Amino acid sequence: MSRALPKYNKRRVAIIGGAAAVALSGAVIAGSALAGTPSKSSGNNARTLAASPGTITCQDVASKLPAIPASAQAEVTRNLTLLQTQIQEANNRLQSTVGQGGPNFVNNAILGPLKDKRVATINRIATAIGRTAAKPTGLDALAPCTLNAGGGNTGANAGNANAGNANAGNANAGNANAGKANGGNANKGNAGSGASAAGASAAGTISCPDVASKLPAIPASAQAEVTRNLTLLQTQIQEANNRLQSTVGQGGPNFVQNAILGPLADKRKSTVDRIATAIGRTAAKPTGLDSLAACTLTK
Repeated sequence: MSRALPKYNKRRVAIIGGAAAVALSGAVIAGSALAGTPSKSSGNNARTLAASPGTITCQDVASKLPAIPASAQAEVTRNLTLLQTQIQEANNRLQSTVGQGGPNFVNNAILGPLKDKRVATINRIATAIGRTAAKPTGLDALAPCTLNAGGGNTGANAGNANAGNANAGNANAGNANAGKANGGNANKGNAGSGASAAGASAAGTISCPDVASKLPAIPASAQAEVTRNLTLLQTQIQEANNRLQSTVGQGGPNFVQNAILGPLADKRKSTVDRIATAIGRTAAKPTGLDSLAACTLTK
């Protein structure tokens, strides 16, 4: 026969049960909060760390050039593209060496060598122009670069040559131009592993007609815009080759033509039209450049 609990026992049971429920609820709430916290804080930390080294920025060279003779255009474009690649490589090294060296590490190991490379590249530009026109002087003053500490301009500057000018080191990654302009060493280590090379040969390579060598003399006022778009043409080829590698075996027999070569031709046509328009604002607008838009796959 069950006995009724005394009143004080009932009270103790109710208090203990209530305390356990509160403790359990607190554990659940705390666990939920902790479970949601790491992703947010880790994302913030990642952004902070990525921004902390700052960004290297350099003076624009293209906008300071005089009119470029048609015979020098291709060489000048290669070296202007190389200048952008050098900045990107320096920014990449800045990110990968955070915390290394002493207080002068960035200046001695990154900014100093970058300046030397830029001096040599700028001199090649001046020499190319000087073969058939007055050689520009004073361009060496554009060689030194600066570090914007704290990463305040990381998004704008790390991406300016990359997204805006579409040159995140990729205009010359796998591009023979940078190698030729820098003694074959501009992309040393960027060609990829033997496996990548094997994949490239299996998928083939997309090649396109050169546009820079087909342009007339470019007015100084159009030089910067023309250079940006010539660089973009190189990037478009690189992106198409990257897609070619990553989609090996996909689609049917017309996949490459429909999904890669066709869209590439459309992009190139728009870019070539912008080049012609830029020149045509202050000089005779070149015609027939659309014929250079189509590219081919070489197995």
